[in-house]
Amino acid sequence: MKRLPKRKPDSHKGDYGRVLVVAGSRGMAGAAVLAGEAAYRSGAGLVYLCCPTDIADILAIKQTCGVVWPFESKTAVAQILEYAHKCDVAVIGPGLSQAPAVAEAIREVVGALTIPLVIDADGLNAFEAFPELLGRGEAPRVLTPHPGEAARLLKSLPTDIQADRTAAAKELAERFLSVAVLKGHRTVVADGKQAYVNKTGNPGMATGGSGDVLAGMIGALIGQHLSPFDAACLGVQLHGKAGDIAARKIGQVSLMATDLLDALPEAFRKS
Repeated sequence: MKRLPKRKPDSHKGDYGRVLVVAGSRGMAGAAVLAGEAAYRSGAGLVYLCCPTDIADILAIKQTCGVVWPFESKTAVAQILEYAHKCDVAVIGPGLSQAPAVAEAIREVVGALTIPLVIDADGLNAFEAFPELLGRGEAPRVLTPHPGEAARLLKSLPTDIQADRTAAAKELAERFLSVAVLKGHRTVVADGKQAYVNKTGNPGMATGGSGDVLAGMIGALIGQHLSPFDAACLGVQLHGKAGDIAARKIGQVSLMATDLLDALPEAFRKS
């Protein structure tokens, strides 16, 4: 891809999509907050945080702008799908936990969704033992694994993934009928036909929560009618640019995921 895609002008933000963020668990509520705030910072019109009932009150306090939609473990699939009907794109996985009941619900939801989705973190872990189910369903999808998650999905080793990152990203995309975002130094985006290697970002971004921010960003960009591939390419480029802006201000050592959120407005202005 010769040029990165552009967002729409800011004059029609009301049309910028409703993002469903299925995320969080006890001890990991912050992942849902980061993904939700990143979606807002990336232009989403409305963000709905779909989370287990036991952290709903926490998120309602922590996430000022988002709407909290809780789900019960026994009825999670039906509730998440009902919520999804009211949204334009879904982000699934940040901080969800690897509890067997949650993983089973996520596998069912991913196969049944009809809106585009971004699958990250525990959303991907849910398919570790059932990788053949990851490409099931009609919805366009973006997978955002780090090398370890990619290795587990491909039944490989992280060292093999790192040896040829572009080939690994292409294999993920082809095998799971998706856009694959292989995170790490020089993040690779592939859809099986084309690949983009990102050149923004710095080592300070290798910190907890950075991936949650990226997932929310890509979801918001898809909600603004970018194709999943273009949304992923633009998302990783702006994510890295925000990291570079933050690092110049506070240094790589002190950089945290919340600093990426603070730097996103400047990253978008300069894009």
